[in-house]
Amino acid sequence: MRRGSGDAAVAAAIERSKSTASRNIPLLPDLPLPEDTANLRLGPDLNNELLAVLPLVGVWRGEGEGHDPETGDYRFGQQIIVSHNGGNYLSWESQSWVLDSEGEYVRPDLRESGFWRISGDGIPGSTNEEVVELLLTHSSGIVELFYGRALTQSSWELATDVVIRSTSGALVGGAKRLYGIVEGGDLAYVEERIIADGELLPRLSAR
Repeated sequence: MRRGSGDAAVAAAIERSKSTASRNIPLLPDLPLPEDTANLRLGPDLNNELLAVLPLVGVWRGEGEGHDPETGDYRFGQQIIVSHNGGNYLSWESQSWVLDSEGEYVRPDLRESGFWRISGDGIPGSTNEEVVELLLTHSSGIVELFYGRALTQSSWELATDVVIRSTSGALVGGAKRLYGIVEGGDLAYVEERIIADGELLPRLSAR
């Protein structure tokens, strides 16, 4: 995707934000810099370098299915907040919680925070083609660096380049993630992760 070619994505994202105008992140006053916003209708303008990931901005809530190699399948609820302050990155905050068979809260599950960045000059096929970067820190004690690309104006594919585990962190392998804005304007994703025997298996999916 070329930078500057995201007019349709901008228009679609702004249109979606009309129905989510009441959703944003809490504001803390008196900081001498632009406030973070998760709503494209509020706050500073999005940095032009981020047009390839513009549709991700928002407060997203939904449910999904997870597979734990040790405990099996389960359902979870999730909230993802993607915000910006006009800088050349998006802030990412995600937390999920296990649900019972009735859809009620059971306990906290996964939590991660990080940043989306764009590198490259945006010329497809060039040695400096636009690359999507996602740097994540997990509450389970791991840090991951994903690299990927925009498949369309509203879908992105990424894979881990580096996975770092703390001494107390979870033992996990690399992962692939596919994000997309689907019918109805929802954010959906799937994650596949390498397990102990080296096989890449479905781990998470949500909408």
